[in-house]
Amino acid sequence: MKKVMIIGAHGATAQILAKRLLAETDDELILFLRNVQRLAEYSDNKRVTLVDGNVLKTAELAKAMEPADIIYSNVGGTDLADQTASILAAMKQADKQRLIFISALGARHEVTGKFGEWNEQAIAAFLQGFRKSAQLLDDSDVIYTEIRPSWLTNNEEVAYEERTLNQTFTGTEVSRASVADFALKVINDPNQYQNESIGLNKPNTDGDKPSWM
Repeated sequence: MKKVMIIGAHGATAQILAKRLLAETDDELILFLRNVQRLAEYSDNKRVTLVDGNVLKTAELAKAMEPADIIYSNVGGTDLADQTASILAAMKQADKQRLIFISALGARHEVTGKFGEWNEQAIAAFLQGFRKSAQLLDDSDVIYTEIRPSWLTNNEEVAYEERTLNQTFTGTEVSRASVADFALKVINDPNQYQNESIGLNKPNTDGDKPSWM
């Protein structure tokens, strides 16, 4: 049994992951988010601790993660780099080592061709945060697994292929259920994918942009 902390626990992928952890493991969860009433369904669950907090308040975050064995970050936004810096600082304060971090495609300048050009424009407001966060991970002392999913869908399917930084990233989409499945695999065996950045995309979805754009 592990204690898994999910930061940004109201996120769609985070919620899928939490449900699977509760259904398929005996792990206990620390769900950290703003306004815990949004996850009131877990208020009576003895395996779940709900923490109402702000990621940017480092000391508060560090205290919440003290019981955790592994940290999963599902935060985002234009201030992602600031949030990442706070998470890493909190992990240092709390003496925590293992981090699973949700990023995005393009964070490592790994998407090429017309899809890469389109992606650069489509998420231009967020890429700087993803890229600064990637550098912060590299410069930190934590053992991280960075997940770079392609464009996310709500399809109820688990269908994905993994791409290291040495492999071309071409698939234009992947389901949130697939991202949660990969994160669950790492949580179940944290010795995998240590200090690696893994891209996820659905097979046979190559193109200049996602099909619905």
